Amino acid sequence: MLNKIYIILTIVNIPLLCLAQAENDSIKIKKTLNEVTVNALRAGEKTPVTFTNINKSEIEAGNTGQDLPYIIQLTPSIVTTSDAGAGIGYTSFRIRGSDPTRINVTINGIPLNDSESQGVWWVNMPDFSSSIENIQIQRGVGTSTNGASAFGATVNLKTDEINKNPYFITNNTTGSFSTIKNNIKFGTGTLNEKFNFEGRLSKISSDGYIDRATADLKSLFLQASYLSKDGILKAILFSGNEKTYQAWNGVPLNYLDTNRTFNSYTYKNEIDDYTQSHYQLHYIKKINAFSTFNVAMHYTNGKGYYEQEKLDETFSDYGLTNIIFSNDTIFTTDLIRRKWLNNDFGGITYELNHKMRLLLLTIGGANNKYSGQHYGNIIWAQNASNSNLNYQYYWNKAEKLDHNFYTKINYTYSSATNLYIDLQGRLISYLFEGLDAIGNPATQEVELPFFNPKIGLYHAFNPSQSIYLSFGVANKEPNRNDYIESTPNSRPKHETLYDTEIGYKQKGDNLKLNINIYNMHYNNQLALTGQINDVGAYTRSNVEQSYRTGMEIEANYRASNKLTWQGNMTLSQNKIVEHTAYIDNWDTGTQEKVNYTNTDLAFSPNVIWSSIFSYNLNTNMFVDVISKYVGKQFIDNTSSEYRMLEDYLINNLRISYNWKNKNFSTTKITLQINNLLNNEYVSNAWVYRFISDSWDPRQSDPYINIDAERGYNMAGYFPQATRNYLLGITLGF
Repeated sequence: MLNKIYIILTIVNIPLLCLAQAENDSIKIKKTLNEVTVNALRAGEKTPVTFTNINKSEIEAGNTGQDLPYIIQLTPSIVTTSDAGAGIGYTSFRIRGSDPTRINVTINGIPLNDSESQGVWWVNMPDFSSSIENIQIQRGVGTSTNGASAFGATVNLKTDEINKNPYFITNNTTGSFSTIKNNIKFGTGTLNEKFNFEGRLSKISSDGYIDRATADLKSLFLQASYLSKDGILKAILFSGNEKTYQAWNGVPLNYLDTNRTFNSYTYKNEIDDYTQSHYQLHYIKKINAFSTFNVAMHYTNGKGYYEQEKLDETFSDYGLTNIIFSNDTIFTTDLIRRKWLNNDFGGITYELNHKMRLLLLTIGGANNKYSGQHYGNIIWAQNASNSNLNYQYYWNKAEKLDHNFYTKINYTYSSATNLYIDLQGRLISYLFEGLDAIGNPATQEVELPFFNPKIGLYHAFNPSQSIYLSFGVANKEPNRNDYIESTPNSRPKHETLYDTEIGYKQKGDNLKLNINIYNMHYNNQLALTGQINDVGAYTRSNVEQSYRTGMEIEANYRASNKLTWQGNMTLSQNKIVEHTAYIDNWDTGTQEKVNYTNTDLAFSPNVIWSSIFSYNLNTNMFVDVISKYVGKQFIDNTSSEYRMLEDYLINNLRISYNWKNKNFSTTKITLQINNLLNNEYVSNAWVYRFISDSWDPRQSDPYINIDAERGYNMAGYFPQATRNYLLGITLGF
């Protein structure tokens, strides 16, 4: 079935490819060949999807050492969070309430999302913002892309363009929580009009806002280019190593007012240590005046572990035997373990662009393979039982093949109207160590064919006003845990998203305005309900009907030559129509059901807005007053105000001063004060509900609270830093 669909999709595109090769209209090609292009995945001015572009100067303005989620946090519908509280280390973001596993991320068109978990770990790419040329964020289904389907948004990163002039730049930052960032960037310029070499080395360290939540991060970025008359070859390597002390448990509710930097981990080496290296080789060829062809090969290797101290662990959970004495038996031990991941990801992406008289045709796709090894070692035990040093207590592997093929047509119906058609087929084969129908370990395989069509219309009333309408479908497979912690009988279904977007754009000399309305309707969205499946695992369950609908407004107003304002607001409703939640009963060992209707999706605030007032004191000095508001968020899918994060408003101040002198081509000093008004707020949390009528467990665990509805809940909260600062200096030669 999988191969048949792939063959059909290929055959359907053959006539279009032939038509592209036969067309000989004298339309000049617009794209240049001095960079790696990713236009096939990006939306253009007349593409009928909702998107925001971030240019190099905007990236540099906010790049004082924090991770990329904090560079893009002022774009519409984004909510960021940091485990350590200060924006360095484990950080993430949501768009329109969609979590990182539902946001497709590519770098130069190469998929970045992990093939199994489907998440993106920015901690593995420290200071990557320093090597980004521009970013496009598409909200909703967007255009067809490589890798996991966009189930809420797409983030498309483009690395630095070729700099024809030689340069040497160093960026250095110091700040609160012993934060230090140092990097150097260098380039040879174009040599003999053919060769170019550029690079970056970075080191970032921070103690974090949360106790012991330290981060020691290193990265490099290298690129070499060869330019010919009608093509360019570019090789890119970027790599990162992170060592972070874990702060994954969050802070107990009762500690938020008195000990909000609490970290439950106390073992001195409770760390995450991971290295990830990415290799990309891009080639773009100008075929003729109307056509270009891009192809890229890529490979990513990641390897690392997280180390944990575990107390009173049962031998049988590790495949070990009990220690038997003549008059006693030992069933448990304290131990230290490392859980490893060693994975490889590689493949090829390609695209053909052809411009005809009234039609722009793009044909492309990708073929990728992932291989991952998961294993755990005991590196110390109080009671060793029958284990040896570095005893391996589990090992399993997984393999995933991901193929996609798309055709995009942008047809100019008239000078004012464009029709957009985007058809994608995606084929997935996943081989993993799971459980068979009766719960015994067994190798399992899943094959999923998807068809993701999109269609849209763009119309310009005049040069300054336009509207667009689009409809798109996305299908998404479950993640690794959904598969390995279930049997074929309890395995969840794939999810489907139907996305409708309507937008209006206005651009004038002093005012730019974008307004869009969206409706994202989900079938079988996967959500945590607390249900235990047939193998005793808390896996996600398919919720039959849910939706996200709302309005996004973006504005940019120039009040004078010195004062500008830009801002955005999202107003939304994010609902599950009907679902059943399951609550553990510790007394009976069973689960109790509670039915809910019309409840809010977790971590989906109804109101989000941001604002930036920028004032130029003179040609060298700039002041930005930055505000971000996030409405209340529920931390589960029950809409209970007892399991909710309060709304918050954060204000930042950024002052930068630029000047040139005889020693440096560029000198820039930036002071950024975050959370200027010193607010205490929480941006993320987790919760587990249970019933225990026979005893009160609060004395045994600080994370346990009385649940106002019934029983108890165990919850961890992630408070963010109070007032803090970052001071950076940039010197360029």
